Amino acid sequence: MGVEHAVGLSSGTAALHLALVSWGVGPGDVVPVSTFTFAATVNAIRYVGATPYFVDCLEETGNMNPALLEQALTGLKSEGASVPAIVPVDMLGKCVDYDAISAIAESAGARLLCDAAESFGATYRGRLAGAFGDASVISFNGNKIMTTSGGGMLLTNDGDLAAHVRKLSTQAREPVPHYEHTEIGYNYRLSNILAALGRAQLRRLDDMVKRRRQWRERYREALAGQPGVEILGGAADAEDNCWLTAILVDPALSPWSAGDLGAALGAAGIETRPVWKPMHLQPTCAGFAGSLDGSSERLFAHGLTLPSGSALADEAFDRVIAEIKEVTD
Repeated sequence: MGVEHAVGLSSGTAALHLALVSWGVGPGDVVPVSTFTFAATVNAIRYVGATPYFVDCLEETGNMNPALLEQALTGLKSEGASVPAIVPVDMLGKCVDYDAISAIAESAGARLLCDAAESFGATYRGRLAGAFGDASVISFNGNKIMTTSGGGMLLTNDGDLAAHVRKLSTQAREPVPHYEHTEIGYNYRLSNILAALGRAQLRRLDDMVKRRRQWRERYREALAGQPGVEILGGAADAEDNCWLTAILVDPALSPWSAGDLGAALGAAGIETRPVWKPMHLQPTCAGFAGSLDGSSERLFAHGLTLPSGSALADEAFDRVIAEIKEVTD
């Protein structure tokens, strides 16, 4: 990965949580975070008692908008807020604009905790996802491109952070013969059996990325020429891991909607899902502020995630394409 330290943990969520704990983030702190993400990212911020501040996305990628992040930090600074960390999320296997966001975080004096749960195997300007920021987090959950069934990892060049996260993940036991604890710990270990599974999966990672890219290209071909239809983040996806392929359907241009396609595929026994519902719309996050421009809400309204698994058989994928053509032709 090109980083000095890696700590295997029970989940990517655990890695996010322990990084924030180790940095002393807590009540009274505000943490800017992508609103277009899964709940786990924001939950980790709330575990430590900090307040999430939602930052909207670039509509063409779904990733955090650097201009809105800068705007958010300017406003929070003027209010005298404590902003010790920023948490951007790599969406659907595409890295955020790390050059821009890293520079903004450094200027603000905030640590950068990169949620690369969806982007393991992707790169940003030739550098692997998971190697950015003060720390990065990857996930080996069952739905990820590489899995240990359940698991995750914290990656960092900070040896002190890695050592503290490792200690906290094993109930914060002190290095003495008896059981001594001077701080609160957690049972966040990655088991040896799951780690062994991960090692086997790791050897297949390049092939799994290649397989998912094959599906991405076939979707691109099948949907070419469809008015108002595009692949989310697909305009420049050479470095993506293609974890999931999602499409956007502009109802003003397309004769069918994302909902129409999802319903038709569902009737044929083919699972699809909407893209992430923005966190600022979630009931659990009611009342939290953010820098929002409606981009994530538009993606949620008009996006659909299509079957993308690397274990899909060619025959199964052929059936997906055939059912799509029933709607589009």
